[in-house]
Amino acid sequence: MTGIGIHEDNVPIVAYSLHIEVGVGFPCLDQAKMAATMAAMKGPVAVEDVNVTFEDQQKINKFARNTSRMTELKNEIEAKKKSLQNLQDASDDLMMFDDDALLIPYQIGDVFISHTQEETQEMLEAAKEKLEQEVKALEGRVSAIQQVLGDLKVQLYAKFGNNINLEADES
Repeated sequence: MTGIGIHEDNVPIVAYSLHIEVGVGFPCLDQAKMAATMAAMKGPVAVEDVNVTFEDQQKINKFARNTSRMTELKNEIEAKKKSLQNLQDASDDLMMFDDDALLIPYQIGDVFISHTQEETQEMLEAAKEKLEQEVKALEGRVSAIQQVLGDLKVQLYAKFGNNINLEADES
């Protein structure tokens, strides 16, 4: 009998006679130790006898890689949205200045270059547009990965049923 799951590091694991869930993993595949540990954690678990083929393992690995990549992309999107909000705040603060002759320092790399209020506003708008495009591109990639994950879930749940848990652990 075989149970399949994803380790907390998104590394697929195969365990015998067990139901493994996302976030629960064991460093070894010693059947007796794992069965005793699982019994202590959850009590008896009924598992169907399902053969895990190389193709199945490849699908599980692909699911884990895509889940990890999607998490990275979501973190990157959040960072870009924070930068976008900072640019918006700077633009709003800049509009509050009444003195048009005032030169505003604008950072380019490690250097600050002074520009007029109008030039600085234009540079901020260009930077915001660029970040918005990057966020849209990243969101498109996340959407594509979600589609792949959905297809893999259907295939894996169809074969393994309750013996596999591909849902993210929210703890």
